[in-house]
Amino acid sequence: MLRRSDESLMSDTASTGLDEVRPAHAFNEDRVTAWLEAHVAGFKGPMQVQQFSGGQSNPTFLLTTARGAYVLRRKPAGPTLKTAHAVDREYRITSALHAQGIPVARPLAFCDDPEVMPTPFFVMEHVTGRIFWSPALPELAPAGRRATYHALADTLARLHAVSIDDAGLADFGKRGNYFARQIARWSEQYRASRVQPLAAMDDLMAWLAVRSPVPSGREAVIHGDYRLDNVIFDAATPTVRALIDWELSTLGDPLADLSYQCMLWHLPAGVFGSLGSVDLDSSGIPTESEYLDLYFARAGGTRPADWDALIVYNLFRLAAILEGVGRRALDGNASSRRATEMAQLVEPIATTAWALARRS
Repeated sequence: MLRRSDESLMSDTASTGLDEVRPAHAFNEDRVTAWLEAHVAGFKGPMQVQQFSGGQSNPTFLLTTARGAYVLRRKPAGPTLKTAHAVDREYRITSALHAQGIPVARPLAFCDDPEVMPTPFFVMEHVTGRIFWSPALPELAPAGRRATYHALADTLARLHAVSIDDAGLADFGKRGNYFARQIARWSEQYRASRVQPLAAMDDLMAWLAVRSPVPSGREAVIHGDYRLDNVIFDAATPTVRALIDWELSTLGDPLADLSYQCMLWHLPAGVFGSLGSVDLDSSGIPTESEYLDLYFARAGGTRPADWDALIVYNLFRLAAILEGVGRRALDGNASSRRATEMAQLVEPIATTAWALARRS
């Protein structure tokens, strides 16, 4: 929500930017080429390797061959937080959802052989299209903006309608007590990666420990990072071609996904990813209430009474994630050149969350 580039970009290169492979993320291209030739139908080297210029988590690469293009996503080298960077889970969830007709980049092969690459990786199809970096959608007319948000709400509802059992994902995550577990997890992750003390984060952890959002009673596959720039749209129409970046996916309460996406109506104006300075009436972009109506019309249900607690939870979670980005920057194994810049957003996000919590 706050990044111009993401670790799992799979769109056209003009939209995302490509760099030479950074030394910290380099791998033995000959070994990987040989492995891909043996495990991916139709793959034939040699290949040109470029690294997507963005990314806060898992380094991602464009592999270009004479026969076509592919995307490789790997776990970073060096120390990482427990449960983070699980590319094996990404491969499993995208494989399952592709089979269920959810728009994702088709996964092709997974490798955890350290003789091929020191860290696990998987390869997927290269999906072309366009990614919108600003939720204000300045490149579209008002009708196009509204249609794009309609597509976002519809696609999220489609994801949440997937049968966990039919998709073979019954053991993909722990069941029950989702918000309590997530609050405990991100509190632990934040403390483990804390760069410097921040009173607002301490206040939020204490508040959420006693004001955890009320569960909806539903359980679904959730994306975990559902936002506009994690969606590849068709180049000419508001049609979703692929949801990307599944690192944080799990089984959980669908309200977590929905409220995470709705943070853009609450983030401070001036923070990238915020709608705070947008005139919604003239822009064609729905209000938060209108967007919720779109989602619930497709998914069923209504806006919960404790909606603000859901927003507070997600703002805290986002701040904890970005603190981890800052820690990786200090440790020298961040995937993005902008990691330090992104970590500076922890304080304004936490301050916004604590202000909302105090009013709730």
